[in-house]
Amino acid sequence: MRAEQWTGVVTYHGEGPNWDTNTGQLRIVDMLAGDILTFDADGAYERQRVGDVAAAWRSRRSGGIVAAAERGFVLIAADGTVTRGDELWSDTRVRMNEGGCDPAGNFYCGSMAYDARPGAGSVYRLTPGGDISVAHTGVTISNGLAWAPDGSFAYYVDTPTQSVARVTVDPSTGRFSTPEPWVAIDRRDGSPDGITVDAEGGVWVALWGGSAVRRYTADGTLDEVVEVNARQVSACSFGDDDYGRLFITTSRQDVADGDDPAAGAVFTVRPGIAGRAPLPYAG
Repeated sequence: MRAEQWTGVVTYHGEGPNWDTNTGQLRIVDMLAGDILTFDADGAYERQRVGDVAAAWRSRRSGGIVAAAERGFVLIAADGTVTRGDELWSDTRVRMNEGGCDPAGNFYCGSMAYDARPGAGSVYRLTPGGDISVAHTGVTISNGLAWAPDGSFAYYVDTPTQSVARVTVDPSTGRFSTPEPWVAIDRRDGSPDGITVDAEGGVWVALWGGSAVRRYTADGTLDEVVEVNARQVSACSFGDDDYGRLFITTSRQDVADGDDPAAGAVFTVRPGIAGRAPLPYAG
């Protein structure tokens, strides 16, 4: 299966595709530009600046979106008004990277060092009431996070481990259990990055450096490969009215001028398996 290029090169480091359940639109982040891009049905888009970094975002049940900026969380109202939270750490060498919501409506985002030094990252939880806690520590490149359909556990990626792991989450504290490797990715095939879970419980994994998205069934069997005409495939998520369309982001980070010409574009494919409405932030 091959994905179709849906846009031109619209990002330097495209990440975080997700369907806004409030507006019925695709949004992605141009992470290191600090912008959220919102698309119409034809692929035209508008940008909104979040800060120096726009790491991840999700819809809010009350309207608008929640986002993670460089070192903290941001609330954006339906009218575009931005309310910035406190910085969670002072080390300018560390930034937020990727996240998602749990079934209870908490928003999580993990961090990493700009130089990807081992163990410098953590995962933070923002509750609907605005409380913030540390859910996990000692990670290097905190990436994809998505809950199984029954909500009993989550899939989680710390990219240098070359695996998608499973974690259980303490509902009272948000703390992760020790990640248990679930699917290993051979480094020659790329590195696991963003993930999403479909309505059948299958897990779709973007392969950074691998020019592909893979689907694994709930028992960990490789079931499908979507080829992408860009090497650095960063994340994927289902959208459209029926959640039958997979949107895929790519990155030009560290790509030389003239090389990998479609890097930074958004790709799309209808794989014949539907996704689920993304879990929103309840705050």
